Amino acid sequence: MFELAFLGALLFSTTVRLTFSHGTGYKHSAVLDANGKYRIKWKFDDKTVTFELEVETTGYVGFGLSSNGAMALSDIVIGGVSNGRPYLQDYFADPTRKVHRDPQQSYRLEYGRENTTHTVLAFSRDHSTCDPNDKEISASTVRVIWAYHEQDVGPSGPMYHGVNRGRKSLRLLNPGSSDASAPPSAAFFDLQNVHVLVPSKDTTYWCQIFRIPEVQTKHHIIRIEPLIQKGHENLVHHILLYQCDSSLNKSDLDMGHECFHPNMPDSFLTCETVVFAWAIGGEGFSYPSHVGLSIGTSIDPVYVLMEVHYDNPALQQGLLDSSGLRLFYTPKLRQYDAGVIETGVWVSLYHMLPPGMQDYVTEGHCTRECLQESLEHERPGGVRVFAVLLHAHLAGRSIRTRHFRDQEELKPLAYDNEFDFNFQEFIHLNEERPLLPSDNLITECKYNTKDRVNMTWGGLSTRDEMCLSYLLYYPRINLARCESLPEINGQLKFIGVKEIQLPVTTPVQWSFSAWYR
Repeated sequence: MFELAFLGALLFSTTVRLTFSHGTGYKHSAVLDANGKYRIKWKFDDKTVTFELEVETTGYVGFGLSSNGAMALSDIVIGGVSNGRPYLQDYFADPTRKVHRDPQQSYRLEYGRENTTHTVLAFSRDHSTCDPNDKEISASTVRVIWAYHEQDVGPSGPMYHGVNRGRKSLRLLNPGSSDASAPPSAAFFDLQNVHVLVPSKDTTYWCQIFRIPEVQTKHHIIRIEPLIQKGHENLVHHILLYQCDSSLNKSDLDMGHECFHPNMPDSFLTCETVVFAWAIGGEGFSYPSHVGLSIGTSIDPVYVLMEVHYDNPALQQGLLDSSGLRLFYTPKLRQYDAGVIETGVWVSLYHMLPPGMQDYVTEGHCTRECLQESLEHERPGGVRVFAVLLHAHLAGRSIRTRHFRDQEELKPLAYDNEFDFNFQEFIHLNEERPLLPSDNLITECKYNTKDRVNMTWGGLSTRDEMCLSYLLYYPRINLARCESLPEINGQLKFIGVKEIQLPVTTPVQWSFSAWYR
């Protein structure tokens, strides 16, 4: 990842506190490479982020922040331990990927140590440094780039790292729940496809109905983890769970079929309410300690439909997939039942993106009228949102869920100014947000179609587009979707249609399924 020219002499720190033991208080961690050789821990407060790198090398280690995962215009720090002394240097890459020493040294060496196999290096940096060569650290997604070499930095600069490099998307200031696993006592069940033959086509939505294990009393699902077949991490784009009609019977089970297909089972049409969503790059999700997904009562799911989106742009043949979800549950009830509201742009051909646009913005509205209809009847005091999943496809560059109350715009419910198609997971809100009957929500998506010569349409393929926010909230109400569509006549005129001979009067004419969005 680091293609380095001469960097000049590195400076050894003599003013920072040096220790040869691991630091404490690191609440977050990630493995950056496939072999577990490059590990990172970090912690943060309102002003500063502190990192600790543990890398299987006795040479230099490189760490950087990038807007798109590329070397160009990235913010880089390189360090190590040489002759028992830790060293660290701040660099940046120009548009040609040439690396320069940063005149403003924003990274602070905290400590470093080395044994015969590994190097541990810790350093800190302010979120914002006012240095144009540094990348601001925010709650948005950041592409972390990394590299290492078996030799330390010499007088002529670091040697080329070769294949010891990579990148990984993280949210440094919003890394999700610190509870990374279910309690040992929690029971679990799996909803899992079995050897599904993935068609040799660009996009497949595969659906199958499962029965939730029968429990005699109410239980709460407290954690959900993806079960992605090894090697299929880029094939499985997302998984949705829908609640189905509880009157289905056993004959409706084990009937896997393509979704949105003329010959799909009629039972699929009863599955409308989203109960959980997972997307590519996401890890396991733990509900807050006072919230759970209810099973076992008369209004809870008995049957669920699992929708798996397979993304196969290379048209590979003979792929057999057995991916799914693992759900952990407990009889120890929590205070509230969780629900999901899908907001944004209803998925259909009404959603149109012109080609050749650097920044094109679309909006999906969850109106006050929609919220009032459900909330005033069931929860006039409103509900509380605790996590949000922002979802778009390949052209998506940023998404935010705007929140309005009494003609005043509040701070965004959630946002990601550097959206990564390959890294989509729930954003835990630092503070739960009340959603009241008088509120409005706007899901705003910014797209880049600069390299496209044809229209991009709203649709199911990753080459089509979506603009959605999935809101996790409590207590549960009877509201599954709160979405809008662009006005079709204006859209058609915008793309150059001069005359409409037949009036377009119903969204179903241009949608992919009357039951889908």
